[in-house]
Amino acid sequence: MCFDVALDGIFLYHLKNEIKNELQGFRVDKIYQPSREELLFTFKTYEGTKKLLLSARAESARVQLTKQYVENPKKPPMLTMLLRKHLTSARLRDIEQDGFERILTFIFDATNELGDPVVFKLIIEIMGRHSNIILVDENGIIVECVKKIDEFVSSYREVLPGLKYVLPPQQNKMNILTDEKYKIENAINSLNMKKSKAVSEVLQGISPIVAREVEFGMSIGELRAHIKNPEPTVVILDSPKDFTYFKPMQYGDLCEYKSFDKFSELIDYFYYEQVHFERIKQRSNDLFRHLTTLQERAVRKAVNREHELEDCKNKEELKVYGDLINANLYRLEKGSLFYDLENFYDNNEVVRIPADPTLTPVQNAQKYYKEYRKKQIAETKLNAFINQAKAEAAYLESVIDALSRAQTDSEISAIRAELYDAGFIHKRIDKKNRPKKLEPKKFISTEGFEIRVGRNNVQNDELTLRLSKNYDLWFHVKDAPGSHVVVTAIKEKPFTDKLIREAALLAAANSKAASSSNVAVDYTIIKNVHKPNGAKFGMVIYDNYNTEYVTPNEEELSALKEVE
Repeated sequence: MCFDVALDGIFLYHLKNEIKNELQGFRVDKIYQPSREELLFTFKTYEGTKKLLLSARAESARVQLTKQYVENPKKPPMLTMLLRKHLTSARLRDIEQDGFERILTFIFDATNELGDPVVFKLIIEIMGRHSNIILVDENGIIVECVKKIDEFVSSYREVLPGLKYVLPPQQNKMNILTDEKYKIENAINSLNMKKSKAVSEVLQGISPIVAREVEFGMSIGELRAHIKNPEPTVVILDSPKDFTYFKPMQYGDLCEYKSFDKFSELIDYFYYEQVHFERIKQRSNDLFRHLTTLQERAVRKAVNREHELEDCKNKEELKVYGDLINANLYRLEKGSLFYDLENFYDNNEVVRIPADPTLTPVQNAQKYYKEYRKKQIAETKLNAFINQAKAEAAYLESVIDALSRAQTDSEISAIRAELYDAGFIHKRIDKKNRPKKLEPKKFISTEGFEIRVGRNNVQNDELTLRLSKNYDLWFHVKDAPGSHVVVTAIKEKPFTDKLIREAALLAAANSKAASSSNVAVDYTIIKNVHKPNGAKFGMVIYDNYNTEYVTPNEEELSALKEVE
């Protein structure tokens, strides 16, 4: 089964018309830059604020209206400042597209510093890894662009501020709506190649899924009808795999299909989750690497110390040797290589004790006592080192788990701050850049109980030790890192089996065991949860607990309403 996702020129044509219908004539209110290759514009319309997202990311280049929350950096990049200077309050006059080319030109009526009317064009080129967003003035000169292309990158055209904007090379393909049907069919049939490839070679704006549909049996006339009366559809095989403007037949019953009323709604559904988590992953990659290195180092320290501890295992034998020599001084002499003595600790079995012939029996006994004390001290220190290293490794594993579930920049920033406070990051975090205190996630059970879920270790401490009361119910996955989960008690309303299962599901889903089955989740009242002195963030001990076994599943979890 083939999936080769592409936002084609025909789909873009429908997106353009949809955006134009919603935003034409309205002014730009705010401009943001969520990531290096993405821009977000907000417009004030009669129906409220509308958000326009433009992306030049190689794997998800697109333009769309979005209803999703997009987190923006606290400090706007230089490109954002420049766009705000030229386009804030500018009116969107028109959106142009040449045929079904994957290039849209947004034309804005703006004013300069003197109040004179000027025109700016914001051009988005959707071409895979060559995608770009370019601001051009009314003379066709590039003001700025998301990706700068010099002569070393492209011999055909440079895309740099101050240069004249030149269109990408045109392919001069046929237009399915304006060219005659028989000419299109003749052009396709004249090519000695696979039909789907021939369709892509001949027609403008055709994605692989559409080309394969023609090969599967769709006529040019039928394709025209779908373009004129589109039905935005996503192909789903476990997760969204592809999309187009009609329900494809090539996959039969092997896939599911989801239709949308609007093209932008489809794009939101298809791209949001994948792009959102990829963006978060990019922003947390350095932290993951740092944490993994620290955790591996802590594990190695524990293992190395345990090897050293092996050498202390015979310490009691050394003390026994000293005791036996001392008890038999009256019959021992200097110069012996060993002493054969009855071990009164072991049924008077004879034991051969190595001796230094240059030392007296008393000195040999003292030598064994000295080695015993040395190993006794070493054992105590090594056990402390091992426990510390294991606690450090467990803590770092819990931070890695929390980071793997972080869904916003704020959550990542909070984890960075936690690591700084715990001494694992040494780059100082200024007070003004310190993230705002995050609230725990809140859910409402099907029976109306509030369930709170910690997002990181600091918040786990806050939730369990300060925000909760003695008889609230506390949950945590057994023997694995995860969030603290607390059900707020309601006076004269008992905790039911159903509630316990729902809270246990949240605890399992917000843990390292999220993808496991039959996960053990311990639960007890807050009164039974304690933090040992000196324990790291999020580390607690508990007693008098019960255990619930659950398998995280979307159906049950979706029944729990998350409160923003």
